[in-house]
Amino acid sequence: MAVLEGAVFAILLTCLLFIIRLYIVVKTGPNYKPGTKGPVAVLVVAGSGGHTTEILRLMESLSAAYSPRHYVIADTDTMSEEKICTFESSKQRLDSESQFTICRIPRSREVHQSWGSSVLSTLDALRYSLPLVFRLRPDMVLCNGPGTCVPLCVAGLLLGILGMKKVLLVYVESICRVQTLSLTGKILYPISDYFFVQWSSLRDKYPKSIFLGRIV
Repeated sequence: MAVLEGAVFAILLTCLLFIIRLYIVVKTGPNYKPGTKGPVAVLVVAGSGGHTTEILRLMESLSAAYSPRHYVIADTDTMSEEKICTFESSKQRLDSESQFTICRIPRSREVHQSWGSSVLSTLDALRYSLPLVFRLRPDMVLCNGPGTCVPLCVAGLLLGILGMKKVLLVYVESICRVQTLSLTGKILYPISDYFFVQWSSLRDKYPKSIFLGRIV
């Protein structure tokens, strides 16, 4: 009985410490300023179709300041890799050390996939995301809505909770979301360090969000 009580106490204490660390990491995120000592390593989550187009438009004005750039796409995505390579090759970079990589992980949720099976596929994606993010240790995760970004953001958050490295989570809601957030946005809104929306109607509903007009 004493052993069981000790085990329960240890579990509760671990959960409490985890929650405290989670609160600290989320609340202190905006105070973290990567790039003061050199280039910023960014992990860019690309989704299929419009998500990839939007994130590359955003990178057009940001990519020069970030190196290396680690793009992550779903393993069933057959179009984004070509778009990313075309985008990168079109940037006549003067910095010879500037570089990018493309990594693949399982897709968290396919179109029209049931919610029950989506939980399992997201956990499978997390299994690949954890070692990837822990190996790359980016300064920032930049995403704009594909379900693939959820396990990657969780992995980045875990790096901070474990005290290994603070990873900024920057989320840009898709321009097509006018009145309500996407499911991914709703999931990441509480834990993101910077949450951008592109319509003032969303800014009014979600006080933590940042509205700068149309940015993609």
